[in-house]
Amino acid sequence: MDTRDTEHLVDALTNNWQTEMRGFHTYNTLSMRTIDPQQCRSLYSLALAEQHHADLWAARLKELGAEVPQYDGSEAGEADSLANRIGGLDLALRRLELDESRDIARYGHQIENLGDEPTNAILKEVIEDERDHYATLGNLIRHHMPQTQLDPLQAKQALDQLTAARDQGKPRAASWIGDAIYGVNDGLGAIFGIVSGVSGATLGNARFVLIAGLAGIFASALSMGSGAYLAAKSEREIYEAEFEREREAVEYNESEACELLSLTYQVRGLTAEDADHFVGHIAEKKEQLVEVLARERLHISEEGLSKPWVSATTAALSTAVGAFVPVVPFFFMSGIPAIVVAAVISLIAHFAVGAAKSLITIRSWWSSGLEMTGIGALEGVVTYIIGVGIGHLAGS
Repeated sequence: MDTRDTEHLVDALTNNWQTEMRGFHTYNTLSMRTIDPQQCRSLYSLALAEQHHADLWAARLKELGAEVPQYDGSEAGEADSLANRIGGLDLALRRLELDESRDIARYGHQIENLGDEPTNAILKEVIEDERDHYATLGNLIRHHMPQTQLDPLQAKQALDQLTAARDQGKPRAASWIGDAIYGVNDGLGAIFGIVSGVSGATLGNARFVLIAGLAGIFASALSMGSGAYLAAKSEREIYEAEFEREREAVEYNESEACELLSLTYQVRGLTAEDADHFVGHIAEKKEQLVEVLARERLHISEEGLSKPWVSATTAALSTAVGAFVPVVPFFFMSGIPAIVVAAVISLIAHFAVGAAKSLITIRSWWSSGLEMTGIGALEGVVTYIIGVGIGHLAGS
C-alpha cells in the first residue's frame, strides 16, 4: 500500500473512530436520562458496543502507525442537540435509527473501496453489530413495553404511570413548533411572492411594495389564524360528537360495543380469549369503555387534540413574522438595491425555516434548508417575471 493510499485509509478510520465515539457518548447520555430500566439497559449496551467499535478502529490505526485521535465532539454526543432536546427521546431514537442505517451503508461502501483486508474484517464485524443496533432501536421505538407478561389491567396502569413519569416537567412542544414553522413558511412564501411580483411591476417602488406587502401580512396572518382556529375547533367538535355517539351506543347495547372492541383487537393480533379478557377489564368502567371506543374509531384521544386559541395564535403570529421578512428592506431603500436585499434576506430566511423543519422531521438540516431555498428562489423568479409582464401591459 503506497503512502497516498495509507493516508486515505487513516483518514477514513479516523472518521470512523470519531463517529463511534460520538455514538458512545450519545447512547450513554440517553441511558442516564431515561427512567425506564429496560430502555436504560438497552441504550447502555449500545453505548458499550460503540465504544468497542472505537477500540477496534484505534487498534487498527496503531497498526498503521497512526496516532489515536482526540475526540472532538460533545461529552453528551448528539443527545444535547437542539433537535433532540425539543423533539424528546422518541424523536432522538428515530434519528439514531436513521443514523445506524446510514452507517451500515457507509461501512459497506468502505469495504468496496478501501481495499485493506484487516480493515475489511473489522468492517464486516461492525456492520453486523450496527444491524443489531438498528433492530434494537426499532424495538425501542415501536414496541416499548415491558417484556414480562402482565394482566391487561396491570399493563394499562403501568403504561399510565410510565407516560406520566416521562411527561413530568417536559412540555409537549412539538405540536405548536410544527404549527409555528408551517406559519412562518406560509407567510414568508406568500409575501415574498407578492413583494417579488410588485417589485417587478413597479421596478422596486417602495411605496407600492410596502402597501401591497403590509396588506398581505395582515391578510395572511388573519387567514392563517382563523383557519387554524376553525380546523382545531372542528377537530375537537368531531371528537366530542363521536364520543357522544359512542356513549349512546354503549347505553343502548353495551354487549355489542364490547364485541366491536374485542374484534378490533383480534384484527390486530390478539386471540379472541385475550381480546375478550382485555375488553372485559376496560368495560368495568363505562366512561373508560366509551373513551376507548371513540379513540379506536377516530385514532385520536382528547389529549392529542389541539387547543383552538393556541393554534390560532401560533399560526397568526408565526405567519406575520415570516411575512414581515421580505418587506423590511423597503422601509429603508427602494429600486433595484431594495429588490436585491429583499431577495437575499428572504432566501436566507427560507433556508433557516427549512433547516428548522429538521426539528420535527428526521431529515438533515442542510438538505431541508436547501430544498426550501430552491423553492423560494423559483417562486421569487416566477412572480418577478410575472410582475414585469403585468407592469409592461399596464404601461402600454
